[in-house]
Amino acid sequence: MNRRRAYEDDGDFYGERNKKRRRVSENQEMEERLEALILKVGENSTSSLESNLEGLVSVLESDLGNFRSKILRILSECPIKMPEKCTIYSTMVGLMNAKNYNFGGEFVEYMVKTFKDSLKQCQWDAARYALRFLADLVNCHVISTNSLLQLLDSMVDAANEDNVPQVRRDWYVFAVLSTLPWVGRELYEKKESALENLLVRIEVFLNKRTKKHHNALRVWSVDAPHPQEEYLDCLWAQIRKLRQDNWTEKHIPRPYLAFDSVLCEALQHNIPVIHPPPHQDSFEYPMPWVVYRMFDYTDCPPGPILPGAHSIERFLIEEHLHSIIETHRWERKECALHLLFLSYKEKIPLEYCIVEVIFAELFHMPTPRYLEICYGSILIELCKQQPSKMPQVLAQATEILFMRIDSMNTSCFDRFVNWFSYHLSNFQFRWSWDDWDSCLLLENEHPRPKFIQEVLLKCLRFSYHERFKEMMPEGYAKLIPKPPAPHYKYSMEGAASLPGTATAHKLVVAIRQKCNADDVLNELNDLPNLGDSSETDMTETTYNPLKIDVFVQTLLNLGSKSFSHTFAAISKFHTVFKALADTEEAQICILHNMFELWVDHQQMMVVIVDKLLKVQIVECSAVATWVFSKEMVGEFTKMYLWEILHLTIKKMNQHVTKLSREMNEAKEKLARTAESSSSESEDESSSNPQRRRKNADGSAEKPTEEQVERMEEKLEAAYVEQKRLFLIIFQRFIMILSEHLVKCDTDGRDYDTDWYRWTIGRLQQVFMMHHEQVQKYSSTLEGLLFTSDLDPHILDVFHQFTALRA
Repeated sequence: MNRRRAYEDDGDFYGERNKKRRRVSENQEMEERLEALILKVGENSTSSLESNLEGLVSVLESDLGNFRSKILRILSECPIKMPEKCTIYSTMVGLMNAKNYNFGGEFVEYMVKTFKDSLKQCQWDAARYALRFLADLVNCHVISTNSLLQLLDSMVDAANEDNVPQVRRDWYVFAVLSTLPWVGRELYEKKESALENLLVRIEVFLNKRTKKHHNALRVWSVDAPHPQEEYLDCLWAQIRKLRQDNWTEKHIPRPYLAFDSVLCEALQHNIPVIHPPPHQDSFEYPMPWVVYRMFDYTDCPPGPILPGAHSIERFLIEEHLHSIIETHRWERKECALHLLFLSYKEKIPLEYCIVEVIFAELFHMPTPRYLEICYGSILIELCKQQPSKMPQVLAQATEILFMRIDSMNTSCFDRFVNWFSYHLSNFQFRWSWDDWDSCLLLENEHPRPKFIQEVLLKCLRFSYHERFKEMMPEGYAKLIPKPPAPHYKYSMEGAASLPGTATAHKLVVAIRQKCNADDVLNELNDLPNLGDSSETDMTETTYNPLKIDVFVQTLLNLGSKSFSHTFAAISKFHTVFKALADTEEAQICILHNMFELWVDHQQMMVVIVDKLLKVQIVECSAVATWVFSKEMVGEFTKMYLWEILHLTIKKMNQHVTKLSREMNEAKEKLARTAESSSSESEDESSSNPQRRRKNADGSAEKPTEEQVERMEEKLEAAYVEQKRLFLIIFQRFIMILSEHLVKCDTDGRDYDTDWYRWTIGRLQQVFMMHHEQVQKYSSTLEGLLFTSDLDPHILDVFHQFTALRA
């Protein structure tokens, strides 16, 4: 008996289902193939770009019937995700429009919708690339010049709105100006007077705008040898130069010129009237920036000439390189290869352009776009990929930075130290230190010797002390860090006369014998409180400094072998720490004793403070008060202290963000629960008992109104703590800076000392690094601390900060 006979009756059903599966699979494969063809057009190929475009357009046209929506979507996404290939995709759309006018109209509608959606969703880069693509479609005779000019005029209208932030107005002008290199020539030839009117309106706007933010965003405080221009001013100068050159540039590839005879016959479409969405308080706009310049043509060797600072080619090259970094930043090898194989690389000194752009990203104010190590790893990869040129260019760049470090922004100084130490650690710490001998004659607080000292301290985190003693020239001995060993005062000479020495020795024995927290507290209870007798009883009994002294120094010294030993010690005796650190003064005392023990090991102090914050032994406000305390005056200009302060602020910010996210999630769940409850009440409970049982089971996971209220209270308390932290920090800054300025004025001395420049730079750094959080409290800060009677030197820093989002 044939076993298959039982299934023969179902043969038609299974055969039909398999055909459907095969058809779906074939359609999916076809879609993927089309997407791959569109994405890779213009990349490495044995055929010319023109023949590839013609072939691809024929394929797309034949598949429009089946994959119309897919083709529309891909073609609208590509010029936004790959803006460097904008003209390739505009040529493709132009050729398709010439063959199929209806498709051209549909595509323009789709692209306009993409542009409007990007504006509504505050996707500013996507909106700018969409505008550029619409403009380039004018060159391909897809869109009429009149309708594009109407769109550009409406963008400038948005820039002239009243009662909106300047950053919004700036973006709309920037979007228009950055589009003109692509379409300026076409508009000049066909609508010269309308183009001139547009430029006059932009010039009037630029002449009226304020630039209070400019100084806060500068890498250097002086303009020699390269002016540090605000981004809109620089782009405007480049556009004016382009206009002088009759809108002719030499960088943008324009494949549509080869198809001019076909494209000029095509019918054009009009862009519908677009009104930019009105401003809302929730909108966040890109902040302004300063255009970074490191090289000019005199720095480059004979060969291709570096375009001038005000040539549009410089803007186009830099934007292309920034775009490559953004696209490939996750894969440093891919990123390095794409940077080194930039189109037109034979016409420019590419290595100099790449290095300048990467340092522009690294030194970008208020913060870099990506992690600092991202840029360091890309530069290392570039040196590996091109060992004949890139290391020399990078060494030249480092020399330029070092020579100009006297006027470098404090935040950028820190980033330069971090990058250089990381770079050295990947190249066996080799450097021609003798070339920098002149800095040894300067004061230690001068930026040049301070840079070398901070670099060596950072390098010590990647290596060991003896290596630097052997590696560095003898003249640099005073800048070499001390050995990172603990200073345990209860085992040093003269320790016998110290109060608490006997208890400290007992504690060492007890901890080594695996005692518990209660045993430690019993040992410490014998220690007297040596506080000032003139203090009130309440102050005396608040905490016992000697107990903290003996316990903290002894425990951290026993755990000094490694970070892991220290963490284990803190975790084991966490309850002792909590018992001793019940007030802010006690917490500051703990930090002071940690500092005494590890004064020569900066990384250990950073790591321990981070741990103490994480396990809630010390509070953020205690760390901030300790940083500004008198006992830390000698450390005040050292980088590690500000590393500690910034990690403290970040801890607080993360705590607030976490509570805010949890509360919002709880509110959403509560709202969904209320909706589902109301919908269930409309249904008969008996009609779906299984669903009712499921909801009853899951209700325990959903928050109650009381829980949400408690979350709101916790979040409100966290906001209060965050505000208090910033108030402490800024108040201390104002106090020490005001004291310095008054003293200098009284003594008739110049206030502009190295210490003053470091301190005012650190104040600016706090504003910049945490601008998103500080912005929320700017009105409170203005009312309480940064009042009109404050010294203008300090007040100016605050006004520059508030101007960033004005």
